[in-house]
Amino acid sequence: MNLLREKTAKYDAPQKAKAAGIYPYFREIESDQDTSVIINGKKVLMFGSNAYLGLTNHPKVKEASIEAIRKYGTGCAGSRFLNGTLDIHVTLEKRLAEFVGKEDAISFSTGFQTNEGVLSCLTGREDYIIWDELDHASIIEGIRLSFSTKLKFKHNDMESLEKQLQKCDPKKVKLIVVDGVFSMEGDVANLPEIVRLAKKYNANIMVDEAHGIGVLGNHGRGVCNHFGLTQNVDLVMGTFSKSFASLGGFIASDKDTINFLRHNARTYIFSASCTPASVAAANAALDIMLTEPERIEKLWELTNYALDGFRSMGCEIGHTSTPIIPLFIRDNDLTFLIVRELFDEGIFVNPVVSPAVASQDTLIRFSLMATLKKEQLDFALESIRKLFKKHHLI
Repeated sequence: MNLLREKTAKYDAPQKAKAAGIYPYFREIESDQDTSVIINGKKVLMFGSNAYLGLTNHPKVKEASIEAIRKYGTGCAGSRFLNGTLDIHVTLEKRLAEFVGKEDAISFSTGFQTNEGVLSCLTGREDYIIWDELDHASIIEGIRLSFSTKLKFKHNDMESLEKQLQKCDPKKVKLIVVDGVFSMEGDVANLPEIVRLAKKYNANIMVDEAHGIGVLGNHGRGVCNHFGLTQNVDLVMGTFSKSFASLGGFIASDKDTINFLRHNARTYIFSASCTPASVAAANAALDIMLTEPERIEKLWELTNYALDGFRSMGCEIGHTSTPIIPLFIRDNDLTFLIVRELFDEGIFVNPVVSPAVASQDTLIRFSLMATLKKEQLDFALESIRKLFKKHHLI
């Protein structure tokens, strides 16, 4: 008897969802990532993307990527540690460090690898990592691999954070790790209070800016810049797969910390380097962030319009104040059904269900891009209003 196959065969949740016609994953997109995409020959509006500035189709980004392939080829055939460091890696890292207000930075092949690599090695057995319960899965995975004591605090609850800090040995390293913008519910970390508590208990802070860069702060520098607290945050992490319209990630900090990570983070040392095309695309996207601030202004114009629209129709959207808008359904099967019905109406949104969240917290993740037209957003709002009314959600 094959015990492994017997175990895996018992997992049949996807099959049941497919049989019910509500399976929402791995939908094959046959076009570029834009405000509308084509799936099974059908054009649908895209409200499930993380490309907040809409740069995946920007001519300068695409041309930079193509030129990098012409010059460097399609890959580096090795890790950064050995044969995989290109001059464009170093150039981008210097620019990113300057952009987020730190001395130095290193880039990883993915954002997930960034968090996993940094958090698994930065603190030791006698140290502490204190993390928000709604931190991204990559943060949680990195923490799981760490030998440090792990202390979780309630989401954005500063009283809970302080209680965890009080448990720590004052003579040991204490690293507080939070998302700047929380990826599913769109709310912003209470960074001013986190900084106050970090000073009180001599702790360090790492902020994941994956969903903050390109959205908040001067020219999209992120949550730390938005609050004017960059110098009070020890490590700033970001990804290339959102506003940078590419693939990869980075961590920025002081020179000593980056030197340590450069020689100890296993996902950096033992992974193939970020491809030339990805690096060049991220570099070009950074140029656009610095020279086209009107994109961020348009993103916020759309965000405020959508937030007002959802609130006026009575949708439950939690504490979001960003282009990530959670529409709480609080039922797994109904979430899947509404996602399918919205797709039938021509709207692509993402379901967030258990075990990613508690079953009573299931939601639809509705996200915005700066390149959306107001009439596209109006169509989505009206479609959601009709379906939510049909299902007695408003």
